[in-house]
Amino acid sequence: MPAGLLSRSAWQVLEAADVVYAADPDEPVPDAVRTSGVEVRATRYDDRRELARALAQHDGRVVWIGSADGDPGLTDALAGELTRLETPPSVEIVVGSWDLPGARLLDAVAVMDTLRSPGGCPWDAEQTHDSLAKYLVEETYETLEAIERRDRAHLAEELGDVLLQVLFHARLAAEDQQEPFDIDDVAGGLVAKLIRRHPHVFGDGDATTAGEVEASWEQIKAAEKPDRDAGDLLAGIPKGLPTLLVAEKLLSRAARRGVDLTYDESAGSQLLRQVAAARERGESAEALLAREVQAVAERSRPLSRPEE
Repeated sequence: MPAGLLSRSAWQVLEAADVVYAADPDEPVPDAVRTSGVEVRATRYDDRRELARALAQHDGRVVWIGSADGDPGLTDALAGELTRLETPPSVEIVVGSWDLPGARLLDAVAVMDTLRSPGGCPWDAEQTHDSLAKYLVEETYETLEAIERRDRAHLAEELGDVLLQVLFHARLAAEDQQEPFDIDDVAGGLVAKLIRRHPHVFGDGDATTAGEVEASWEQIKAAEKPDRDAGDLLAGIPKGLPTLLVAEKLLSRAARRGVDLTYDESAGSQLLRQVAAARERGESAEALLAREVQAVAERSRPLSRPEE
């Protein structure tokens, strides 16, 4: 969690302390505590044993705020000092904070910021939206391949690579002098869109089936973008999308809008019919064709001959 969002017990301990120490009061947690009105003193001891001795012999309630590096050696040194005392003081470790789901995303944003900032990576510093575009396409297809192969470890890695592209483009956009936006604008826009398009979850919508949700989604999108040609089944679909995926989206829109499609005997029409048949079975024609192509390629490989 952010440095200032400490647990209730942590704040109680801090406010009841006679003195609060930290190795570096400018680290995020000590700085947040200090900003909230609790005095935080810097320790003058560089040696862990001397620091442990000072803490163990301190009068009153003393609090040590853990450092970002975990204070290596301090626990052992403190234990050694306490065992030497005839009546050692009680020691309590209080968990001040913890990571919420998604906390590592903040770390990813911080790393991206470092890479792009002065003194960071020279290659990252030279990139633009245009130069990175090919990587977004490449990482997307590698993610699809991991899904197709049911490779969980590879999928986690590839999703990270896709996330990197999002972070990179958002970081570049934050530097734009004309129309800047940052990762918070991206995330905020996504949150607002998800809430707006799920009234059955966050509002008073009454969609209860997947089909009703899709129909509601289509209506909301149409209201959000009234200038888009509602009669064009291809409106808004990226031109670079594989044709089979375009066909799937077209069929999905046609079904939601009640458009009846007819097929003739032409090759193109029959292909579209096959895409529709796959969709009715809950399958993706794109994935089916990709698997078949891979299977044909594997069957066509010549058998290796044993060494003579």
